[in-house]
Amino acid sequence: MKGFKAFLKKKDIEISLKRYGIDALGAMAQGLFCSLLIGTIISTIGTQFNIGFLIKPVATVGDTSYTVGSLASAMSGPAMAVAIGYALKCPPLVLFSMITVGFASNALGGAGGPLAVLIIAIISAEFGKAVSKETKVDILVTPLVTIGIGVFLSWLIAPPIGKAARWVGDLIMWATELQPFLMGILVAVLVGMALTLPISSAAICAALGLTGLAGGAAVAGCCCQMIGFAVISFKENRWGGLVSQGIGTSMLQMGNIVKNPRIWIAPTLASAVAGPISTCLFKLQMNGAPVSSGMGTCGLVGQIGVYTGWVNDVASGVKAGITAFDWIGLVMISFILPAVLSLVFHLFVKNLGWVKEGDMKL
Repeated sequence: MKGFKAFLKKKDIEISLKRYGIDALGAMAQGLFCSLLIGTIISTIGTQFNIGFLIKPVATVGDTSYTVGSLASAMSGPAMAVAIGYALKCPPLVLFSMITVGFASNALGGAGGPLAVLIIAIISAEFGKAVSKETKVDILVTPLVTIGIGVFLSWLIAPPIGKAARWVGDLIMWATELQPFLMGILVAVLVGMALTLPISSAAICAALGLTGLAGGAAVAGCCCQMIGFAVISFKENRWGGLVSQGIGTSMLQMGNIVKNPRIWIAPTLASAVAGPISTCLFKLQMNGAPVSSGMGTCGLVGQIGVYTGWVNDVASGVKAGITAFDWIGLVMISFILPAVLSLVFHLFVKNLGWVKEGDMKL
């Protein structure tokens, strides 16, 4: 047993929640940003501004034509797997082999591909690391093991993993349509808290394919965490803190939350209020890339996702047009309500003596 543990340590194989549930999951989200999300943004810009180079096919593979944006989106599987491999500190031959693993697992995982990529990429990467540089023909053995295991698992378990993830996502979206008030609270609070925790809310939303009303509630919850912390900590962190938290990440407050968890009350209660307002009053839907549902105001990706969804819905005939009420709802849910509600709740907890000056200093 000691020898096995020593081998794992030598190979930097760390079987832990942090390595797989935080490092790998967060990296997967970055891979999605650099492929699917960027591709979607490029396509939206090309369509909205009628930029010929961005809307005309630049490549044709078989019977499928690709624009610049769709080329980027098509690489989401490999991008996620390589990002996961990088987070797991894979040696070069393993890392490069992850391209094939990501493509296979994402393609066979269907709508729930991101979750299949996460699981299969982790397993393939660790096996690849285990055999890396253990033989004199490493250049053959390492890619064969990594790709062989990855493709086999993709064939074996990617379809059921993808279906399960899609089923859970569909269940959440169905429940939100059926009970928009209660589910608006639940989705907004849970996804918002996941955004602030050192895990990836964006990757979770992507893995579950969370869109529609549930996606809108997720956007609301994330915005309340980011804008909420940015506003209530303004006195301590000034403009730098406003920007870094408001369009960066509320995860910056995680160290302070550990010291005093009560500073988390105001943004979380704001999420609980903004969520049902989003689902019941404004009926805000996020029908862009699911990864955008878990982004909030980070780089304004959540808002871009909502707008992209509007554009797609108009193009498909689902939506007649983008109305002034749509824009009012997006601004209210993304910026105004998170700021106002968080300030009100913060004053309440501050008057109770639960939060004091300096508790949110970055």
